[in-house]
Amino acid sequence: MARTNPTRINLINLRKNIVLAKKGYDLLKRKREVLVIEFLKVLQDSTYDRNYMLEVLNNAYKTTAIASTYIGDFELEQASAYVDETNPVHIKIKNIMGVKVPEIQSGAQSQSETLNMMQQSIAVNDVSDSFKDLQKIVIDIAKREQSMKRIVLEIEKVKRRVNALDYILLPNLKKEAKYIQFRLEEIDRDTFSALKHVKKKLSGKNQETQAS
Repeated sequence: MARTNPTRINLINLRKNIVLAKKGYDLLKRKREVLVIEFLKVLQDSTYDRNYMLEVLNNAYKTTAIASTYIGDFELEQASAYVDETNPVHIKIKNIMGVKVPEIQSGAQSQSETLNMMQQSIAVNDVSDSFKDLQKIVIDIAKREQSMKRIVLEIEKVKRRVNALDYILLPNLKKEAKYIQFRLEEIDRDTFSALKHVKKKLSGKNQETQAS
């Protein structure tokens, strides 16, 4: 590391940089803490959703089996042919401490699907409703797991910056400030000694002048 010119203005600037680096360090640590709390919250919600999804999935299969018993597999397949493949999905962006995470929402049910379902039996409607519930929970899980991935990446990025400040930048700034402080004190001592020597010589010359 190249030494900074030991001047008072450079020492002042270094001390300002140390103060700014400490403020940045504190802010990044707080940001990391908030992100970790948010990650744990999303993780807990995602774990709950995954367990709930298994229940919804089992219910959807049971409902399908019951419908198949009442109206038969062929009629059930015929009914499914009139159902839209999926509902539209809308994605918005949410900002968490500078991290952009997706907000995924299922769109409204299409009019054609609504009309078709009204013409079907209760068993078919039950199957449709159970799989709509499954679609919703899958969307929620996708949203949360995408959020977790982005939050983890941001936590790692913030962690690297905190470590860089803590172990590299701040120690180097402090070391450089200490070096300049030492050099300035050394220069002051040399200057003081030189002035004292000059003063002594001038005093001697004055005494010689007065004696002559």
